[in-house]
This record gives sequence, C-alpha cells and structure tokens, in this order.
Amino acid sequence: MIAPAAGYRGAMRRGGGIVGVLLVIWLVIGVLAAFQRGYFKSADTNCAKASTTVVTIVAGPLNYLGVNPKLDCPKVPQPSK
Repeated sequence: MIAPAAGYRGAMRRGGGIVGVLLVIWLVIGVLAAFQRGYFKSADTNCAKASTTVVTIVAGPLNYLGVNPKLDCPKVPQPSK
C-alpha cells in the first residue's frame, strides 16, 4: 500500500480547519440575525419561538438574502381529565 504524501495530509488538516472557521462565521452571522430580530429579548420561551430562533441561527447569512424562517410546533394531544 502506498502511504499518502505528507503534504497531502497537511492540506487535509488545513482544509478541515478552514471549514471549521467558515462554520463558526456562518453561525455567528446567524446569531447576529436572531439578535437583530429580537429573538433574545424576552424570558418567556415556547416551542415555536425556540425553534424559530434555532432555524434562524442555522440559516446564517441566508437571513440577509431574504430568508425568514419561522416554525410552528405541532399540536400535542392533551391527556384526558
């Protein structure tokens, strides 16, 4: 079996580092968008607000291109009384 060249392994590590940095930048931009929309202002949180905040953060820079993700939580059956 032929071992990969040392330069190849170093490039793979650098590529992974670049991807990691880009991912962090993406998520920071998403947090900024959620902050600007006021999702962190109130203490009361429900399922819909929490899920919308998370999706906004994950959407990252797409928020500034017009994406405005909003989620509703499914209706959960209530126990009989």
